[in-house]
Amino acid sequence: MLKNEIVDYRKFRFSKLNTDEFRHLKYLAFWPLYGAVFGTVERLWVRESYTPIHCALDDAIPFCEYFLIPYLFWFVFLVGMIIYTLLFDPRAFERMMKFIIVSYSMTMVIYILFPNCQELRPGSFERDNVFTRFIAGFYDFDTNTNVCPSIHVIGSVAVVVGAWDSRHFNTPGWRAAYTAAAVLISVSTVFIKQHSVLDILAAIPVCVVAYLPAAGLIFRKGADGSGRKREKSGV
Repeated sequence: MLKNEIVDYRKFRFSKLNTDEFRHLKYLAFWPLYGAVFGTVERLWVRESYTPIHCALDDAIPFCEYFLIPYLFWFVFLVGMIIYTLLFDPRAFERMMKFIIVSYSMTMVIYILFPNCQELRPGSFERDNVFTRFIAGFYDFDTNTNVCPSIHVIGSVAVVVGAWDSRHFNTPGWRAAYTAAAVLISVSTVFIKQHSVLDILAAIPVCVVAYLPAAGLIFRKGADGSGRKREKSGV
């Protein structure tokens, strides 16, 4: 595990990729692999049938286009924390990426074995404004398949893992702020009818399983070769 130090990337050479200083960069290789798998499952491997995900609570939740704001903020939320920890807190970046790799991989397996969809999107909008027009275009671009568990929810929890573990955000105020943002983003998915409540609930056990390797809740050898248990930090 890297020490909690800022890395001077100006010194990086591919020949140094296996050194303690730069080995965490290998985790970035996950993103093109994930993109290829997700693109294949979502766009190329179209199934004959998908299981609709729905519960009674979905019908009780009204459509609210203003939740588009936290929904789109998710992209800044996730990418921002990845870049920040990569540049300024590689130890938190490493643990966050472990969480992402495990949770996103589990989700892809679920999508492959259990093709699912949602049929919650409104056929028309009561109001005509910039938000509803954007959502209409977003509906056309984004398919309604492969929704359970929700990647939006899992990615939000990944940011919380990174923030709580980071030396820069590991204070009660920052922890509360990042947790509140993650909850708001997760809730936004059901108010703009991108997900069912069940998609949020299904993401919880995936996050729990993915957190175990990220947290390092096992005995690991330290730099001195001892078998002492690492001190836990983070969520």
